[in-house]
Amino acid sequence: MPELENVLLLAADALLYFVVLAALLRARTRIGLGAFFCALGVMHFLETYLASILYVSLPFNIVTSPGSTVLFTGKLFMLLLLYIREDAVVVRQPIYGLLFGNVLLFALAYIMRHHNLVSLRPGRAADFAFLNEMGALMVWGTAILFFDCIIMILLYERSRSWFRDRIFPQLALCGVVVLTFDQIAFFAGLNMLTGAGPEVLVGGWIAKMAAVAFYTVLAGVYLIYFERPIRRRTDIPQIWDVFDTLTYRERYEDLLARTGCDALTGALDRHSLEAHGRRAVEHAAAAGRPLALLLFEIDHFKSYNDRFGHVAGDKMLKRIVLDIMAAARMSDLTYRFGGEEFVSLQTASTPKML
Repeated sequence: MPELENVLLLAADALLYFVVLAALLRARTRIGLGAFFCALGVMHFLETYLASILYVSLPFNIVTSPGSTVLFTGKLFMLLLLYIREDAVVVRQPIYGLLFGNVLLFALAYIMRHHNLVSLRPGRAADFAFLNEMGALMVWGTAILFFDCIIMILLYERSRSWFRDRIFPQLALCGVVVLTFDQIAFFAGLNMLTGAGPEVLVGGWIAKMAAVAFYTVLAGVYLIYFERPIRRRTDIPQIWDVFDTLTYRERYEDLLARTGCDALTGALDRHSLEAHGRRAVEHAAAAGRPLALLLFEIDHFKSYNDRFGHVAGDKMLKRIVLDIMAAARMSDLTYRFGGEEFVSLQTASTPKML
């Protein structure tokens, strides 16, 4: 049956999509997140193109597009995995990139349609009407994606109190709620631009729910066997707490930066060392007092980060800074020089830590 063959092909599409992007996400500590973000961006263009032009039939007279069923559902699950392993600040980066890139595409297409064009072959010309339609759908879809991710993050954090960190029901709940909202919102734009009927709305939703079940299994297996979820807090944040975190975290870090403190550990930063260190040397020389400069570097810190995750690594850095400060005098100063490198300036006649 052609419908059953389409189901198997959609499952193969989803499996390939997830395996490749999950591999790029897993390799982020070695090659960076840029490869993951770029691949996600390329797939964003393809998913919008397919959602506007390519549909397949499934059993029970369901009509859906691989663009929305496989690629868009998969993208939301990949962004949820990114949040679980990183944080909200990282998740927003590809969303902003996609939004601004789509707006730029729309603007450039509008300008380019006014060029005096030359046809390389008879009957072959750029379809600017379709490009405008694609650009509008991409901008609309990315704007919805922004709200999708906020809902998804809040729901994931809130669901921890309901499911006690059982990852499969958490992933499934996030997928069902967010994809239902997205299907309704995206269909509104699709109907306005392409005239898609209600069968696309209903069929697309049913297909997306099946895709949610499929991706929930894949994402859950990935988290359990490749990257365990990070326990961010011992207590469950309320919705307004999450908004506070998303809204004020950067302001807090900016304030610490302007006061010369490292945002993560609370130690003074490298710029402060360059200013304070020079003055400390001058004052010690003028007063005839000894000055001690102690350098600390954490051995095998990268291996620790790779094994236990960045959140565990951050906690270790904070703990080490507290230990250094506890061992030093009140008059001594502690600086974070680099990633896992620290400096302690001690001006007492006999440094305590020597």
